Amino acid sequence: MFNWAKNAQVQVPPSRVGISEPVYGPSAIQSVAEQAKETPYTEITKDDLAWEVMDSTNVETKTFYMTSDDGQLGMAQVIYSNVMGIRTTAQFSSKIFAKEQGKPHLWASDNVSNFEFSQDMQNFKADGCSMDINEQGDSYTIKSTTNRTSVVDLKFTRIAPGFVVGKDGTSNFGTDPKKPWGRMKHAFWPRCQVEGSIMTQQGPVDFKGKGCFIHALQGMKPHFAASTWNFANFQSPSYSAILMEFTTPKSYGETSVSVGGIVVDGAVLMAGASPDLKVKHTEIKGDPDNDWPEPNAVTFNWSGKTHDGKEVTAELAGSITRADRVDVMGELPKFVKQIVAGAAGTKPYIYQYTPKLKLKINVGGEEKEEEGILFMEATYIS
Repeated sequence: MFNWAKNAQVQVPPSRVGISEPVYGPSAIQSVAEQAKETPYTEITKDDLAWEVMDSTNVETKTFYMTSDDGQLGMAQVIYSNVMGIRTTAQFSSKIFAKEQGKPHLWASDNVSNFEFSQDMQNFKADGCSMDINEQGDSYTIKSTTNRTSVVDLKFTRIAPGFVVGKDGTSNFGTDPKKPWGRMKHAFWPRCQVEGSIMTQQGPVDFKGKGCFIHALQGMKPHFAASTWNFANFQSPSYSAILMEFTTPKSYGETSVSVGGIVVDGAVLMAGASPDLKVKHTEIKGDPDNDWPEPNAVTFNWSGKTHDGKEVTAELAGSITRADRVDVMGELPKFVKQIVAGAAGTKPYIYQYTPKLKLKINVGGEEKEEEGILFMEATYIS
């Protein structure tokens, strides 16, 4: 969430980075949930996935989540950051989650040099790294040799429609809706076929299986846009379920916005926004190392309608055990760390979980239950 700060190497006074905002109230965020009341979701094309590369402070990411046929989880990501128009950077990250509890995960994250975007803003290239979409707009190829411990060669092919929630997937921030000063946007390919592997020092890890791709834009300082996040990516033999929730800081009324949906091969069953999509931490164990209310159990709920009007409800619920805890501040330069600590009020952390759970789903009165693997994140910023 703070990659714009992580990559900032110029000494900028806190007043220019911005460590606090006035209290504008909930009317200063125009949630995408308002669009979704009339247009629950819109299927997207290749054109909707172009990099935006804003010239003001923002973080833009393309993230690929893998769930292999044998239960191996991983991710690969390109992050583009702009800090107040002063410095732009790009970073490639990959992660392989250890299957056994207590074993180390393989994490690699490197700034990349000489990065550029194609003329149509669809493809990304840098020294030792590329992320390309095919001409048909239904497949990405991701390659990276930026880190010898994690050499990435993956292909994601969409096997269900991609979508944005509402008309354009965007929540706007600002007291004048016609002139927003910030925005949040997510575009999803919830169900993909994955081919390829990540070569490690112990050998290749095959990720043949299912995957999820998300193109996200935080078009403002991330700690102004959201104070907490919840994320669910569930993959099972028949279903893919996605849910992304962020809650704004007090400056925007602690407003929660949830977006996502459920798809099967070839079709979107339903997609939409809050209040039809909900997240609840049903048990809190807390983190003894800080004051964050780390969850011990969770429930995700989806409700909506199919394109032909059938009612859809679904639930994922169960206990969760932490797979990893990511210290967002861990690699920040000292002066940025002081600024962000002042902005957040404490240290931001991402808690990650990878349990097997059963999706209970009802489509038009027909109930089904299917086990799959959930990749979940609970992020606390302020």
